[in-house]
Amino acid sequence: MILVVGLGNPGPRYHATRHNVGWAVIDRLAARAGDPAFGSKFRGHFAKVELSGKPIGLLKPETYMNESGKSVQPAVQFFKLQPGAVLLVHDELDLAFGDVRLKQGGGDAGNRGVRSVTESIGPDTLRLRIGIGKPPPEFRGDTADFVLQGFAQTERTELDSVLDRAVEAVVLVATQGISAAMNATNQRRPR
Repeated sequence: MILVVGLGNPGPRYHATRHNVGWAVIDRLAARAGDPAFGSKFRGHFAKVELSGKPIGLLKPETYMNESGKSVQPAVQFFKLQPGAVLLVHDELDLAFGDVRLKQGGGDAGNRGVRSVTESIGPDTLRLRIGIGKPPPEFRGDTADFVLQGFAQTERTELDSVLDRAVEAVVLVATQGISAAMNATNQRRPR
């Protein structure tokens, strides 16, 4: 089994923000798996599903982004998983909006949710990074203000496609492994 963890923040205020794109991918995966009931477990919402014949755990931590490790660590311990069986789905400022990239391990690029998880279970997790881009030059506020905002109207029209590509990346990881999934997913998309 792989454990797919969508990083985000609980509560309606954060629901459709850039920082919660990980939760949006989990919701899309759940819909593809027949909308299973999520239970309250591991300090989050958890469901076990099957996609393309492979068992997948879906976890949305309810600990707030900065403490995601407090949700992921007990799930990893319960299922006796290695960090390489954990796929973190999260927003990435360093990728252009709409880019979807897989990687294994590496730094947290300032994402405190990723940092919390890697401090709790180790750095060798798999990562599905969803590009949200950097704040535009005219943006008034800091980076935290930007990631906690909703997507722009022009971005919302493309968001469904981005989420679909992210779901396909997860299925590829589960069915073909990280190397094959990276080869298929990390192709540059035309601009």
